[in-house]
Amino acid sequence: MKYRKGIHAGAYAPHSDSKSAIITEGKAAVFDRITRANGTSEFEDFLDSLSEKDAAKLLAVISKVETLGLQIAIRMQWVRKLEDDLYELRSQQGRDIQRAIYFHVGANCYVITHGFTKKSQRTPAREIRHAKELRRRYRMGETK
Repeated sequence: MKYRKGIHAGAYAPHSDSKSAIITEGKAAVFDRITRANGTSEFEDFLDSLSEKDAAKLLAVISKVETLGLQIAIRMQWVRKLEDDLYELRSQQGRDIQRAIYFHVGANCYVITHGFTKKSQRTPAREIRHAKELRRRYRMGETK
């Protein structure tokens, strides 16, 4: 199943391959994802690799954070700060633990770098390094 940006307030959802606008009005937070030059997204590839239940759970967390805001998300432990301007969205379905790393780009807008399945308590250093590199490329204009 392909996941694309849904028209409903910027939340990720199964959608057609057509481009649709991000609607930010009335949202506490809006998430986008980094897109490679060829139009693909590492985060969407990650979602496509998950089971339907795992993908749905992670997408539900993103939607709840967008709707309810980061303060509630922090209290509910849906998000966690990794380091300066690098955070993770947290999702768990049974024993499967999914994470998506994101950073702040302005106002209530955030960009997801990529996702991964966590196998230990700590976020692997290689995942943080990868997110930093993707964030650097985004800020340099090498990706969208």
